[in-house]
Amino acid sequence: MAARWLPALAAVLVLCAPATRAADAPRVLRTVLNIAETSFDPAFASDAASDAVISEVYEAMLDYDYLARPATLVPRTLEAVPTTGDGGLTWLCRLKKGIHFTPDPAFRGKPRELVAADYAYTYRRVLDPAVKSPWLWLFEGKLAGADAARAAAIRSGRFDYDAPIAGLEVVDRYTLRIRLAAPDLRFPYVLAVPYLGAVAREAVEAYGPDFGAKPVGTGPYRLVEYQRSARMILERNLGFRAETYVPAGPVPEEARPIVVALAGRRLPILDRIEIRVVEEAQSRWLAFANGEVDVDSLVSEAFIDELLDQGRLRGALAAKGVRHEANLRPNTYWVYFNMEHPVVGGYEPGKIALRRAIAMAYDAAEALRVLNKGRGRLARSLVPPGVAGFSPSLDVDAQAFDPAASRALLDRYGYRDRDGDGYRENPAGEPLVLERWSVPTSAQRHADELWKKSMDAIGLKVVFRKDKLPELRKMARNGRIPFASDGWYADWPDGENFLQLLYGPNAGQENQSRFRLPEYDRLYDQARRLPDGPARTALFARMQALVVAYAPIRLTQHIIEDHAWHDRVRNYKPHPIRLFSFRYYDVEPAARGR
Repeated sequence: MAARWLPALAAVLVLCAPATRAADAPRVLRTVLNIAETSFDPAFASDAASDAVISEVYEAMLDYDYLARPATLVPRTLEAVPTTGDGGLTWLCRLKKGIHFTPDPAFRGKPRELVAADYAYTYRRVLDPAVKSPWLWLFEGKLAGADAARAAAIRSGRFDYDAPIAGLEVVDRYTLRIRLAAPDLRFPYVLAVPYLGAVAREAVEAYGPDFGAKPVGTGPYRLVEYQRSARMILERNLGFRAETYVPAGPVPEEARPIVVALAGRRLPILDRIEIRVVEEAQSRWLAFANGEVDVDSLVSEAFIDELLDQGRLRGALAAKGVRHEANLRPNTYWVYFNMEHPVVGGYEPGKIALRRAIAMAYDAAEALRVLNKGRGRLARSLVPPGVAGFSPSLDVDAQAFDPAASRALLDRYGYRDRDGDGYRENPAGEPLVLERWSVPTSAQRHADELWKKSMDAIGLKVVFRKDKLPELRKMARNGRIPFASDGWYADWPDGENFLQLLYGPNAGQENQSRFRLPEYDRLYDQARRLPDGPARTALFARMQALVVAYAPIRLTQHIIEDHAWHDRVRNYKPHPIRLFSFRYYDVEPAARGR
């Protein structure tokens, strides 16, 4: 999943009310995010802030069980998790009957049932070149007929939504047969990506460019108020089908009381979720510490010392009813270089040497200690621990901090200070200036200071540019950012989900470095056809060796999420894949007056 610079912080604020309020008083949670949303059009967005709304308004075919560990796929709109009879080439998806979209003027006053054709349309939108979906990599080169459909659209200037696609066959009203170009035993994970939640063609066509601000789905909540980059309010979908929670697999001991609390209760439980965008960490922490915020799904590293003492919850907070859980949700953070940029890009030895020198000059261990307060571990593999395909053999410190070696490498390839100003010029004698982009927050200002310190130590000049994260993401996809930091949270628990971040055909989507190397792509395609095991892990290791050799990225860390919540929140448990699980949360109305 997406995600990804600093994951959006979910925090839940509960409306204050007297302790004498009735038991059926509205259950209201207020949530803050640390970054602004991009869009609520699931085919277009790919950030955790947008996910806060998209994953509750829309429904993908599959989902993950809330409490079962390890992460377990379960049906959401399907009758069952689809199976394959031909080794992963064909998947038959049968929808539950009687699921309806929330009422909307686009439906002209008539009930609108979810049908198989809605998912076929939803997936076609991802393929439409005009949509420019960051999720194209889920289908491009994989779905039978998808590439031909895109090519036809590029030639004609228009995507034909009514033309047949071999990989999307609507068998009947409730059945969609999906055919792939090559077997893929992990394809059901794709069907659980929230950004493939079903959209109605009538709504997309009715709202046009405004569809991203007027989402219409079948999920447990609906968007009732929206102020861009400031405020979003979700209310319970009164027409949502009757659902209760029954675990689909083993549940950890500490989560069993939640199973008991949810038994027989109709979902969702909350009546209303209010979301505000608050980018500065201090404001978020003060709101939590003052009891205004009930849940902070990722306590800022700037305030981790206020939360923890030697890694444990401070006694004063525990006495006030604060709870804490650390969660290493599969993630990897890195610094990426635009391989098409004239300064830091290129595959020739001199440009590779420049990127490797930059990588060796950056002290990721100091960044983890100072910027993240040690809440994480150094990333030495693009594939993080906790997902299929990770192996200790991948965890090799091949980008070690070594400024002396960095300076020697720059000298060897002709990057020297020719005018005596303390900064190196490029081999042709022209000025050499690195341009780093980041978001305008205090945390990133501290990160910029560390980068300047690191680059000054090896004689490289660096300047800093700022913009909001949604704009940075757009710029990255358009190839306009030379040098920045970002990260990725698992859309599903498999290493392929991380290695696709450097897959050549994904340039302009989630391959922000625009890395295109035929050998890497060949190994990726080969690994995609293998089941998890030693043979596939060996291919992953070869791919990682190429990443180290060409240095399109500099790995930094896998961060630990510190979840904190007040005891008036019920049923809260961090999930290894999902950032939000609003439908299962509850608040104790009688406790709000405390």
